[in-house]
Amino acid sequence: MTPMDERQLAGAIDHSLLVPTATREDIERLCDEAMEFGFYAICVNSRWISIAADRLHHSGVKVATVVGFPLGAESTQIKVAQAKDAIFEGADEIDMVADLAALVEGDSKYLLGQLRSVVKVCKAMRPPVVLKVIIESAALTTDQKLFACRVAEMAGLDFIKTSTGFHPAGGATADDVKLLKAEAPLCKVKASGGIKTASQAIEMLDAGADRIGTSSGVEIIRQCRTRTST
Repeated sequence: MTPMDERQLAGAIDHSLLVPTATREDIERLCDEAMEFGFYAICVNSRWISIAADRLHHSGVKVATVVGFPLGAESTQIKVAQAKDAIFEGADEIDMVADLAALVEGDSKYLLGQLRSVVKVCKAMRPPVVLKVIIESAALTTDQKLFACRVAEMAGLDFIKTSTGFHPAGGATADDVKLLKAEAPLCKVKASGGIKTASQAIEMLDAGADRIGTSSGVEIIRQCRTRTST
């Protein structure tokens, strides 16, 4: 496992709180933790974008939100509208769930059309908004993951993201991160779902992940501090 200092690890984390029962107080705490620990971004439901953006103004911490979450079954028109609304509310990054039926069926026409429609919205902004697309890798076969990688590169995605963290099939694995990194070299990889320890986070980064999505960011950094002090 690659040695990693606290600052490097924190700088790769999207500090996330996506449970539907989160309150304003919870979101404000999330933002304050992100500033205190030096996380790259926070990731919240769209309900909280403007509050997070105001609290993090000039802090350097990015605001990410989710689109089509957690099922990915919304129409292209709805996803485009959600992305536009989120950006106008202050989101710097969009984490969108792919249409999982299209991934399973290999429907490249539908999937590519939807992804390109949202990419167009994100890239029209100044500065461009980062788009990460969630494929629920744990629920896919190897062939379906390879298909996802091909379409992701064709669509011009910034990131492929492993998981929502809400699917019963599970979350990120190091093997899936390696596969996505190898088969979609033009895209970055965000590992998310079930990452709760510093060891897991570092394993994902060693496998090639560029970003980590987790609701356990504070605990991960505290574990990192313990590791480096012993």
